[in-house]
Amino acid sequence: MIVSGERRITYPEIYERIARAASGFKALGVAGGAPVAMMLRNDFAFFEVSLAAATVGSPVVPINWHLKADEVAYILGDSGAKVLVCHADLLAQIRSGLPASLHLLVVTTPPELAAAYNVAPELTAVPQGLTDWDSWRGQHQPSPEPSSRASPMFYTSGTTGKPKGVRRQPMRPEQVPAAERVGAITYGIKPGEGQVVLMNGPMYHSAPNSYGMLAFRQQCDIVLEPRFDPEDMLQLIARHRVTHMHMVPTMFVRLLRLSDDIKTRHELSSLRFVVHGAAPCPADVKRGMIGWWGPVVHEYFGSTETGIPVWHSAAEALAKPGTVGRAIEGGIVKVFRENGEACGVNEPGEIYMRQTAISDFDYNGNAEARIHAGREGLVSVGDMGYLDEDGYLFLCDRKRDMVISGGVNIYPAEIENVLIGMPGVRDCAVFGIPDDEFGERLCACIEPETGAEQSPVAVRDFLRERLANFKVPREVRFLDALPREATGKIFKRKLRDPYWEGREGRAS
Repeated sequence: MIVSGERRITYPEIYERIARAASGFKALGVAGGAPVAMMLRNDFAFFEVSLAAATVGSPVVPINWHLKADEVAYILGDSGAKVLVCHADLLAQIRSGLPASLHLLVVTTPPELAAAYNVAPELTAVPQGLTDWDSWRGQHQPSPEPSSRASPMFYTSGTTGKPKGVRRQPMRPEQVPAAERVGAITYGIKPGEGQVVLMNGPMYHSAPNSYGMLAFRQQCDIVLEPRFDPEDMLQLIARHRVTHMHMVPTMFVRLLRLSDDIKTRHELSSLRFVVHGAAPCPADVKRGMIGWWGPVVHEYFGSTETGIPVWHSAAEALAKPGTVGRAIEGGIVKVFRENGEACGVNEPGEIYMRQTAISDFDYNGNAEARIHAGREGLVSVGDMGYLDEDGYLFLCDRKRDMVISGGVNIYPAEIENVLIGMPGVRDCAVFGIPDDEFGERLCACIEPETGAEQSPVAVRDFLRERLANFKVPREVRFLDALPREATGKIFKRKLRDPYWEGREGRAS
């Protein structure tokens, strides 16, 4: 059974919905690799769309529902998706960017999501003249075809700020057992063990998506938390006797800040396997969670491109503070110097890795980027780190300027490309600075045109109209001149280093 607020759906019921939606997609000409885009919060429809697309052999393209019209239009155009399934309340922010030829299917925003995100009642219904997902799906007979293993195509930004679609090759039947073993190791989800999974992170991200879909395939009971709230999550764990969860370190920080009275108020003994990833977790935060919840807290390290090649347990975290784990079954991890030579023990370099239990991938329409990301059959996403004498991996920096805030990857180049278009901005630099709750937050330093009048509020308003809110810097500074290298390039290190002085984390 899947639970969301007061709503319930059984697996036989949702399987029939998936089969009907698959027939509907085929009627729209979607099959054999034609992508289906969706912009949905965690809801029953998320599973319906994902599995219906897989049934007809097509990848689903989950779109971050924070994105705005131009950002969504780019993903639709680049992916080639001709169908978009979207929650009703999200339409207002993207309608102007949708092509006229798009098949738009609209999902009524359910009451628990409307309450969690303060959605006005009139925005929850399917607008007149548009196609209602439930009605459309119900018009089709269930497809008799068995479900395939078509993988989602996630969009991950590159250093230029333009998102790249990670299109994974179809999984061959002989790969499935190994992939399921890796899922059992990293996520702790195994068939026939009475697991109750709480989904508290957005499934448009690759890790929560793979976690939620594995739980679905194993027919676990799944509880969808409309929006993460630390005390609400504790209540759901106690009420539903939750056994498994996927989390990010920011959630740990918020949980640890709860009062002792709230922490002890809820019964948490049902928890058996909690896994986290997506961002580095400070060692003291990890110790705090293990001390509270016991040895059920585990960690993985990977990416959309690499899968999960690295993992470790609570006991290993205590024995090796700060590690992100070591290679597991199917995982390969190597660290290289800039000249291509392998690094020695404890020698920092660029991390290349891959989980061989899953299929390889291509960047959709960008073969060159895929070639540049690889070495010896492995993939780098720009992380720097080292392997110790026992094979445990430690992160020490990111080669590129990517910022991870609350488990979300943010690429400053994308923000800079928009900000430079603001009247009165001569040049700008965006980078990550420390944040006790989110790990990092965005800071923008702006060199204004002579005589231009600017304010932090005006800058944030300008960006908020064009970018998702999580990409809008919380701190904005104005400088008469930005520091520059001899080549004329902005010297970000001089801007960023003062914030990180004396702190663990980002090195220069």
